[in-house]
Order: sequence, then C-alpha cells, then structure tokens
Amino acid sequence: MKKAPILRGFTLAYLLFLYSPIILLPIFAFNDSRVVAFPLTGFTLNWFSEMLGDVNLRNAAKNSLIIALSVASLSTVLGIFAARASVRYSFPGKAPLMGLIMLPLVLPEMIVAMALLVVLLSLNITLSLLTVIIGQTLICTPFAVAILTSAFQSLDRSLEEAAMDLGETQWSTFRLIILPLVMPGILVSFLICFTISFDEFIIANFLGSGQPILSVYIFGQFRFPAKVPSMLALGTVLVLFSIILLGVAEYFRRRGIAKAGGKDTGGFL
Repeated sequence: MKKAPILRGFTLAYLLFLYSPIILLPIFAFNDSRVVAFPLTGFTLNWFSEMLGDVNLRNAAKNSLIIALSVASLSTVLGIFAARASVRYSFPGKAPLMGLIMLPLVLPEMIVAMALLVVLLSLNITLSLLTVIIGQTLICTPFAVAILTSAFQSLDRSLEEAAMDLGETQWSTFRLIILPLVMPGILVSFLICFTISFDEFIIANFLGSGQPILSVYIFGQFRFPAKVPSMLALGTVLVLFSIILLGVAEYFRRRGIAKAGGKDTGGFL
C-alpha cells in the first residue's frame, strides 16, 4: 500500500511525458506566430488555411490515402486467410509458417525497408506507390493476423458444425456464418492497418522514389521554419483523425466481443 503513491506519481509523470508533445500541437497550431515558442501571441486560423491551400500537401495526402486504403484491404484479406488457417486447421510446418508471417513485428523496420529496396532494385522493378503498398502490406499483415486470430478463436465451433450438418458447404458456412460473426474483428483490423499505413514513414521514404507521400512530405517541410506552423496544424488534424479511427475500432472490438458472448478484459481505450 505504501508504494501506491509512488506508482501513481510514476504513472502521471509517464503520461505527461508521453502526451505533452501532442497537447502542444494544437496550442501552437492556433498560435498567431511563426515562431514555436512561449509566450503565445494570439489566436489564429491562418495556419489551417495555409495548410488547405497547399497543392503539394493535397497531392501527398491523396497518395497516402490510396496507399493506406490499399494496404488495409490487402493486409486484412491476407490476415483473414492466415488467421482462419491458424485457428481452424492443422498442417505440417504450421508453427514455423505462422512465425514467419509474424516476423515483421519484431524485425527493425529499417532492415525490412533496406532488404525490400535491394530485392526490388535487383529485379529491376521501378519504385512507385505500388512498391510502397507492397512494403507496408508486409509490415501491416502481422497486425491483422493477430487481431483476426483472436476474433476467430472467440467463435463457437459448434455453430459451424451445425451449419455443415444442415447441408451447407465449407464455403457457404464461412460466408454465411463465420464472416458475419468476425466482421467486427475485420473492421478493427482494417482500421488499425489503415492507421499504421497512413502514419508510416520508413517504408514510404525508402520505396517511394520521391513520390509525394504525406509522412515523407511532412518530414521534408520541417527543414523550412516558415512551413512549421502549417505542419503543426496538419499534425493537429491527423491526431484528431487518429483518435476518431481508434475510437471506431474500439467500438467494433467491444461489439464483436459482446456478439460472441465473451468478456471484455481490456482494449485500446
């Protein structure tokens, strides 16, 4: 009991250290000065107007949306297949194969990016948005597999067996029974992979070949002090966007647990 105040103090200090930079983003995004420093000089929306009027920024955001939607879709589909095979079937080499699928979770992303760059260049493949999608799908698929494995494990297997006893095929059982039950997990997987892809920098920087991608564009703009306030405004918008996506993902996660009759033991929020 004597350690409780110390632990509470440590928790508060950790949360302050973690979230204070995020709290400072909107403060300086609305500050009427190009200099990021205290004291604040006034309230303005000019930096948001400047951000919206940046054509290069809009192109980078459009490319990032294309990449994120593609990566989230591909990763979720691959995650469905891998998670279903992992939970439902037994086959030779299952454990090593699933380990290889999950390996990008523990490999340094810099190493993965360099390895992909070498392979793509050796195959004479031109770097483009497609190569970024391939690289980020490799990174995001393990997250999809982890989320969807939990969703498939929470299913009552007797429902599948009952459907097949009534004459349904394996495919129709999967389509009519399994997929609707794991749909909240699929939506959570899609949203998490979308967020990871949209924020990802290393793969985009290595494999984008100068294509305007939002994370790379933001990094480049911080070299110019005059562009910093509009980037802070953009950061404020992205933080709000990420919080909304995380909230939606948590809603569907809890909905999926309730539908499966499970008990919520914690989550994103």
